[in-house]
Amino acid sequence: MKRNTRIMIAAASLATLGLLAWAFAPRPLAVEVATVAKGRYEQAVVEDGRTRLRDRYAVTAPLAGRLARITLREGDAVQAGQLLAEITPQPAPMLDARTRAELQAREASARAGVQRAMAGVGQQKVALAQARIDLARSEQLAQQGFVAPTRLDSERLAVQAAQQGLTAAEQAQHVAEHEAQQARAALQASAPAGSATGAPFAVRAPVAGRVLKVAQTSETSVAPGTPLLELGDTARLEIVAELLTTEALPLAAGAPVRIERWGGAGELQARVRQVEPAGFTKVSALGVEEQRVNVLIELTSPPAQWRALGDGYRVGVRVFTQQRDGVLMVPVSAVFPRPGQAAVAGQAAVFVLADGHARLRPVTLGGRNGQQAWVGSGLAEGETVIVYPPAAVADGVRVKARMVPALAGGG
Repeated sequence: MKRNTRIMIAAASLATLGLLAWAFAPRPLAVEVATVAKGRYEQAVVEDGRTRLRDRYAVTAPLAGRLARITLREGDAVQAGQLLAEITPQPAPMLDARTRAELQAREASARAGVQRAMAGVGQQKVALAQARIDLARSEQLAQQGFVAPTRLDSERLAVQAAQQGLTAAEQAQHVAEHEAQQARAALQASAPAGSATGAPFAVRAPVAGRVLKVAQTSETSVAPGTPLLELGDTARLEIVAELLTTEALPLAAGAPVRIERWGGAGELQARVRQVEPAGFTKVSALGVEEQRVNVLIELTSPPAQWRALGDGYRVGVRVFTQQRDGVLMVPVSAVFPRPGQAAVAGQAAVFVLADGHARLRPVTLGGRNGQQAWVGSGLAEGETVIVYPPAAVADGVRVKARMVPALAGGG
């Protein structure tokens, strides 16, 4: 074999070996990375809520009668003291001849009872005068020694008895007079059909606001306590959100709230006014019993911004449980439980990209939300971490970075 041929065969063999070595050599894993940066960390509870009036006023009929047609309609503005409705008192029922005769006889009997009571008062006055005369005579005779002391005591007791008898007779006269007034009122109340029943009673607005509901729109007869209208001030709205008791436990009055998905432009600012002390059981859409509690939220944005909202509107609420500015944050997809300490709260780990290799780095978390994790220690600003690390990534493995867009803050 010629020398040139041997050289060409050797060169070809070396090239083939080099190609095979390059083909089978381990390549760095392609991974997505993100940069550790400082920013605003927010942790919040997101839930649906509904608006309601802080104060509602139910206007009811104060007496039985005929209700005139109510001209107000839902949405009408009213002022305090404004006329809402008029109720004409019910006329007395008509009486037949027998009932009227009985009432007349009862009224005459009551008048006679008054006369008898007056006569009884007169008799008791005479008895009292006689008892006093007897007592005076006995006292004179007792001074002369002609009357025993026991006789004098009896005369004094007789005067007291006569005085009590007069008081009882006067009270009986008062009772008879009241009975006569009742009999006279029952007889006079039986007015003939078509007679006047008195001026209508005016039902007025207790507060200024708007009409929320008109329960009686047409003229009709009403009994005492019949609902007529509902009033409320739509400028005094609040929002009720039903949160899980475990989520509402760290909340306090004044906690910031952001109102989203309310139908208007932008977002509204609000704050927690009160967490009700009593919870309740509610069955979720999946059939799971949950313990929830009402969280009352008041709007702090200018009323002109949300004046289109009404009672019972659905809104989305984001109640912030934690807010911190200037903290180190990484995408939550870069954080995973620290090997051997998966159950320890706040203990986690990340893969840091250093010199083309993945390095396992233990970190301590201050919190995490749906997008970001707040890193308390273990990382420095500007370092690069691997997000969604593949299963093949381990400490010391060569990797090739591919940047992902930065994530905005959120709860």
